[in-house]
Formats: sequence, structure tokens, C-alpha cells
Amino acid sequence: MIVSSLIALALGSQQVPPPSAQATDPTRLEDVIVDARRLEEAAEAYVDLVAAPARRRGLARWHDGICVGVANLEPALARQIADQVSDVARSLGLRAHEPECHPSVLIIATTDAARFAQDFVAIRPVLFRVGSPGMDRGSSSLRDFTTEDRPVRWWHVSMPTNSETGMSAIRMPGEVNGDGAELMDYAPITDVASPSRLSTQYVDVLKRVFIIIDVDRLNGATAEQLGAYVAMVALAQVDPEADTGQFDTILNLFEDPALAPPALSGWDRAYLEGLYSVGSESRRINQRSQVQAVASAIAGAYRGSTVDEEGAAEH
Repeated sequence: MIVSSLIALALGSQQVPPPSAQATDPTRLEDVIVDARRLEEAAEAYVDLVAAPARRRGLARWHDGICVGVANLEPALARQIADQVSDVARSLGLRAHEPECHPSVLIIATTDAARFAQDFVAIRPVLFRVGSPGMDRGSSSLRDFTTEDRPVRWWHVSMPTNSETGMSAIRMPGEVNGDGAELMDYAPITDVASPSRLSTQYVDVLKRVFIIIDVDRLNGATAEQLGAYVAMVALAQVDPEADTGQFDTILNLFEDPALAPPALSGWDRAYLEGLYSVGSESRRINQRSQVQAVASAIAGAYRGSTVDEEGAAEH
């Protein structure tokens, strides 16, 4: 088993060096909250920039819960990162890291991430490209996953799912029919409860994510920052090419450490809360509508937290 066979590896330094140059102040939620329209526009720009769904599919989320596995890190640090990811998942209403679970979020540390990713994909390619449409970002993105020079790299696999039944909405390679007598050569038959030109009963559900950390390229990131970064890419389909320097987000951690917050920022938490709170809006057929729905939820999530803080202050 890949996880149990990996050799333990210490992370090393966990301190952030001082920034070498002054950076432009990123956009913070506090700066735009006074203007409702500006907040909506900024939230939509953030979603457009960050979100990276599977090809021709909508934004995917974990449906019920996650199980976090961490390999190749010193036990205390591995536990801290697993707990951080699990705590963020629970804050979004998901179950997380229960005993005897099988990892759906697999985090592996190594000193040569590109080589490890290449070997991993070569040994078990079906884990990354399942063979059915709409489950990943395609062969070009997988090639980038194995060859690009990144401190942290990730790969999501999602599944179009019938929201009414929880069953797969696509035929899987090697899938057999109900009695197991022969391979299924037709798409699953599903009932359409409420047909509409604007919405569908199908949603995209995250099934697994692989996250590979290059311990030689962490550039002084703290354990708290690394855990927050991993939580962000574990719980949402994030574009690894996104230039997020204009926003206050943990995703700046490696591109511009001077701009990186010490933990998940207001933008990050609002994005995750928005993504996991859209409900039936996630079933919109038009991807643009989905983005707008998540952006609206981000704005609503932030306004709600602001109201709660003001209310608490008054008391």
C-alpha cells in the first residue's frame, strides 16, 4: 500500500523568513465591504481566478465527508496538518477523519515531487484518469501535475452524480450491470424529477484528491500556513496557475510569501463557505451562473460574519 510503504521524512525548518521587498497590498474583504456591488464583483473575480472544475463540468464539492491521510512527515506535524484540514472540513458541515476511514485526501511529502508524481501516475494511472468524461481536468493538466516545478501540487477526481439518488450519472470503465453478468455498455438510467432548461438534478462530487508536498521547496512556510494551504486545495478545485497576488489569500504562500496571511484569510474562508453553501444553486446548468451563485454566497457569508461580529461587540 502506497501510504504504509513510504519512509518517514522530517520537514525541517518551519519559520518564515522576513520579506526581501515591499509588496503591493492585496485586496482584503474589509476594504470592499462598504460597497455591496464592489464586494460582489471582487468575489466573482476571485472565483473566476481560482476555480478549476473538471472539463465541461461545474464546481465540485465533497458531499458528505473526507478522510485525511498524511505520509512521509514527522508524526506530530502529520497529525497537525490532518487536524487542520479536518477542522476546516467540519466547519463546512462535513464529517472528517473518523476512525478506520480510507483516505480520500492523500497528502504525501517527498524531496523530489515531480519524480514522485511521475512514478505515482505511471504505477496507478487509473487513479488519476479514471476513463470517464467529466471527472478530471484532462491529460494536459495531468502532464503539468507531473512535470511543473511546484512546492505543492494536487490532482482532483470528481464524479457527476444524481443528487436525488446519490448514484453515478456516468458509466464507469469496467462497470457491470445489476446482476453482474456482463459489462455495462450503456449510460446509467436516471429519473428526471423536475426537468428544467436552467437547472439539472446532477451535481459534481469530489471523490479523491492527491496532494504532493516538496519539502525542499517550502521556503520557510510555517506549519500553520502549510496546513491552511493544503486545506484550501483539498476542499476546493483550485487552479494551480492562478495569479492570486491581488487578493489576500493563503494561495500566495509560495508565489509571494510577503503577501501570504498566517492562516486562511477572510477571502479563503468566505470562498469555501460560499462553495459549500450554494445548495441547489450548484445544479445550475450554466457554469457562469454557478460562478455568480458562489460569488454571491461569498459576499453573503462575509456580510453574515460581519454582522455576527458587530452583534457580539454590542453585547
